[in-house]
Amino acid sequence: MQSIVQVLSNNLPWVWVAVTIICVVIESLTLALTTIWFGISGFVMVFLAFTPLPFVAQLFIFVVIAMLLLIFTRPFVKKKLSQKQIATNYERIIGQIAVVTKKITALEKGAVRINGMEWTAAVKEDITLEKGSKCIIEEIAGVTAYVKAI
Repeated sequence: MQSIVQVLSNNLPWVWVAVTIICVVIESLTLALTTIWFGISGFVMVFLAFTPLPFVAQLFIFVVIAMLLLIFTRPFVKKKLSQKQIATNYERIIGQIAVVTKKITALEKGAVRINGMEWTAAVKEDITLEKGSKCIIEEIAGVTAYVKAI
């Protein structure tokens, strides 16, 4: 019966392919930007597995490459990927004053105009906003602006 080290030694490229695939799958499920570096290191090791390096040396190189990538590239990549998003039109109007263009009641939606755009509007309270009155945009849900009286 062959020892596990001999079996690994005879199939090292496939071991590193498996490590690479497992790390990439884990990263795709977690999106933590940690196991991807081990996957990249495993991919490098696929090619080093064809050299006469013993498995222990390859394992050491794998860990060193992964740690170097994790320490030196993860912060840079994480910073690039998490740049602040630009507010879209609907996010910009929250908190702004709008003019009622169609009467709004607690039971019936109306409309408001803000920045030259017409929005379907509703209220959460039991109030009525008449045409021409001013209101504040509280939130947006779908295509409806929820407003409150000033």
